[in-house]
This record gives sequence, structure tokens and C-alpha cells, in this order.
Amino acid sequence: MQRITGYFLAASLLLAGCRHKTQEPVAAGDPSPVITGNGQQISFPDTASSSFFAVEPVGDSTLSGTLHAPGKVAATVLRSDVGGQNIVLFDDPQLTSDYSQLIQHQVNINHIQDVNIKQKKVELDRTQDLFDHGAASGKDILEARSELSIEQTNLANEKTQLIEHESGLKAAGFNPEALRASTPGTAYIICDIPENQLNNVKKGSPCTIILSSFPDNTYNGKVEDIADVIDDVTRMIKLRIRLATPDNDIRAGMFATITFQVHGDSNGINISRDALVTADGQNYVFVRTAPNTFTRREIRTGQQIGDRIAVYSGLKNGENVVVKGVMQLKGLSFGY
Repeated sequence: MQRITGYFLAASLLLAGCRHKTQEPVAAGDPSPVITGNGQQISFPDTASSSFFAVEPVGDSTLSGTLHAPGKVAATVLRSDVGGQNIVLFDDPQLTSDYSQLIQHQVNINHIQDVNIKQKKVELDRTQDLFDHGAASGKDILEARSELSIEQTNLANEKTQLIEHESGLKAAGFNPEALRASTPGTAYIICDIPENQLNNVKKGSPCTIILSSFPDNTYNGKVEDIADVIDDVTRMIKLRIRLATPDNDIRAGMFATITFQVHGDSNGINISRDALVTADGQNYVFVRTAPNTFTRREIRTGQQIGDRIAVYSGLKNGENVVVKGVMQLKGLSFGY
């Protein structure tokens, strides 16, 4: 009995010692940040801890920047040795097939319209005239009408197939009519830009082009056309740039970098894209409100140009917005 009582006393002392240890106050100089206001404010104990985060001041300025887009020489136009239709070389075999078959269907359509249907209409009119004068039977009229109907059906089928191949070319950023009218020595560059940059780049927008194969050469070009379809997965849209150059070394399939200088419509506050964080469908930045304190601020954003984003509300001139360490602050603020 005395032994059991001794064990119980020892256990009670051990438990009391552990309880006393967990209630000890936090030691001075603890580097952990203090988070208040449901994550809205984060304070660090000293300058050394907060020096990791870099900030930039915001103010009214014209929103402008440089937009770089990856691209590729998607087609080149060569002179045919036999004359007539120029040769178009694509980097994609499917586009080569689409273009070749489109040309053939166009030839077939012209022949059916200008020759076959006209001839069948003449034959039908002649047969009708003979029938009216008793020199042809009703069967002859039916046969003449049937032959005309067959040619009209052939024409409809050719047009359907032409549209199918035309759609393939347009989805890749090409205009079949422009291809047919192109002069030898023309190169077409296709590049992709994000959907949210479509307001910044228009038809006729100038650009500079550097081919990976010739990094020391800079070519000037303009946007000739913009595709009608936005990729549903990448949310990118294709631009076609026409490059007229006598440089015979340019080949279809060469990679390129296209650069646009873009500008906004008015002055206003704008921030670096690196400063923006998104959570639960809302946009935020972190503002340094004291030497070692950062405050989460909800903002309303607008147009993006390059790496800069317009801010319509939530910031004031002169405030310092965090541009480095943003993800670390987001994790502390939202508890990620």
C-alpha cells in the first residue's frame, strides 16, 4: 500500500512539473511574427526579420510596358518554278494539306460554276424549247433537270469541303486569301498573347522580331491579323505577323521572340504583377505601414500591360507595396 502511494505521489509531481513548463512565458527575442486582425496585419519583432521583404512606392504614372510573346515562323512563300500559284511551305504538315486541298476545291468550284452548271442550264433551256415544240419528251426534261441538280449538289459539296480546310487555316492564324495573294519572299510569323492583353495589341501594331537562328538580326513587323478563336485551355490568342524580307535563310519552323511596346490610355496608380495575390476570388497587396509591419489591403484592378497592372481603388500615392516575399506574407496572412 505504501509503495502504491509512493508511485502516485511521484506521478503527481511529474505532472505538476510538465504543467508548469507549458505555462512558461515566451522568451524575449522570439523571431516569430505577430499576426492580428484575422491575418490582416503582420508585425515582425525586428528589422532583421522584416528586411527580407522588398517594397516599391506607388504613384500616378502612365501605364506602359514591354510585352514579349513567343512565336514561330509558321509559313514561307516561295516562287513556283512552273509559274502560276506560289508555293507556301508550312511548319505543320496538316496546314500544308489544308492549304493544298483548299486550292484544289477552289479550282473545282470555279470549274463547276463557270463550266458545268452553265452548260447544264443551256442544255436544260434547249431541251425545254424542244419540248415546247413537240420535239422532246417529258423524260428528256427530267433527265436535263437531274443533270443540273447533280452539278449543283457537287458544287455544294465542294464548298463544304473548302470551308472545312479554310477553318483549319484560320484556327492556326492564317487567312487563305492573304496566302494566295502573298508575294515570294514573304514569311508569316504566328505568336500567342494572353487573352487579357488583347486590348493592348491591335491590327497594325508595330513589333520587333528576333529569330533564335539569327539572334544578332532584328526585324520590324506589324500585326496583320488576329485570330477569331481563343484557346479554351491556355486562354491565348494567335496573332499573324507578315515579314517581307529577301533573307532566303528564313525557314518555316524557326522560333522567334516578338516584342510589343504597349501603353495605357491614362495616368493612374499601377503596381508590379509580382505584388498581386489572389485569394477567394479577391485581389490583395501587402503594404508596409510601419518599419516592421505589413498590412493586407484589398484592391480593385484594371488593365494589365506587360508586368504592370492598373489599380482603381485600395491604394494611395506614396504607399509602399511589397514586391518580394509576397507569397510568404500570403501564407502568414491566410494561414496557408
